[in-house]
Amino acid sequence: MNLTVLSDKEILGALQKKTLNIIPFFEKRLTPAGYDFASFSAMALGPKNHNLIATSESVELSGQILATIHLKSSFAREGVIGSFSVIDPGYKGRLTLSVYNAGSRVIHIKENEPIVQVVFHRTGEPSAQPYHGKYQDAQGVAYSKRDT
Repeated sequence: MNLTVLSDKEILGALQKKTLNIIPFFEKRLTPAGYDFASFSAMALGPKNHNLIATSESVELSGQILATIHLKSSFAREGVIGSFSVIDPGYKGRLTLSVYNAGSRVIHIKENEPIVQVVFHRTGEPSAQPYHGKYQDAQGVAYSKRDT
């Protein structure tokens, strides 16, 4: 598989072609190689504490685009660690972010504050099996649906 990172210009082109959709889309959150997704709600993340937070935005990926999630560096500098997965081709919905405060003070995340950068990648060929899993169409925090 030959992955290509989409530039800001390519992201705008993908939005126009409808191979990528970000709802709502704010051009000021477009980065040179991604898009900043914001927190849906405010959160106080206590020291040595883990929580899940949903993004304000929903994303829709075609069968030829996947994405990776990266914590904004300001949060990393404050001791926040993010555990994120790949967003598969075909996924649509809000993102659920898993964050952990490894620091010694409370970290306040404001409602609608950019928290992660999502980087979009084009695959060499469209996926033969785009995502249709149990987290499709998530509208808020999606808790684990793993069979235990």
